[in-house]
Amino acid sequence: MTWSGHWHGYGPWTGSRDAYGQEALRRPGAEPNSEQTRAFVASTLPPLMTGHWLLRRDQTAVEHTWTRVVGAVTWLKSTYEANPPAEREDGGRAHISLEDKIVYAMDALPRGVDVCWVHYTKSQSLISFSVVCCLNHHHPELPCPRPPA
Repeated sequence: MTWSGHWHGYGPWTGSRDAYGQEALRRPGAEPNSEQTRAFVASTLPPLMTGHWLLRRDQTAVEHTWTRVVGAVTWLKSTYEANPPAEREDGGRAHISLEDKIVYAMDALPRGVDVCWVHYTKSQSLISFSVVCCLNHHHPELPCPRPPA
């Protein structure tokens, strides 16, 4: 798969399982100016499809745009470390290691594959943060919300 572009970071979003389950607010409508799309764009909930983050122009911070994959992966790592996943009470493994996540992100992002990390934190909140490829393989019609400087 050949891809050329840059990346935008979104999040972290932190909230309850119930809030995360509000799927109607996590997808745009079929029409750009529909009530559903306007509600989606105004929402801060993570979209069901990562590429739909690109519709939320006002939620892309300049410091969350990268032209080098190492910057995007460093942001993922630091966000993860600031919000580590909850550990299971029985000591069992509940998630893959941060090292494995980093290896995957370093492989996937340069090929144009979005990366989204979601887990429960120690406080039992859900956290979601994503790096989205721009231009996006699955949504090539969506324009870049903030081109790199």
